[in-house]
Amino acid sequence: MVIRSFEDIIAWQKSKELSQMVYKKFGKCKDFSFRDQICRASVSIMNNIAEGYERNGNKDFRNFLYISKGSAAEVRSMLDLALDFNYLSNDEYQVMRVLSIEISKLLSGFIKTL
Repeated sequence: MVIRSFEDIIAWQKSKELSQMVYKKFGKCKDFSFRDQICRASVSIMNNIAEGYERNGNKDFRNFLYISKGSAAEVRSMLDLALDFNYLSNDEYQVMRVLSIEISKLLSGFIKTL
């Protein structure tokens, strides 16, 4: 597959999907600090992929992919708390957790190719 823009990157597509899930689930959460943190972290995954892609060179891109990978781990960590706080069901937790792990694996593979 030829990547012509960051929107072609599967990890970006999946991270957009995860961000949409996070915003739908936590957008009206009254725990504002929690809500803002998990929403920012989820968006950070896709935005760092996009920003890194638009930079000149694989070294910069790789660094941004590492930041995205860290944000994916942050989302996963926040999801654990959300489950503990009963902010989401076990099924919702599993879906978002699996997607965040898939994104991390895609990012790892992409980093290796660069």
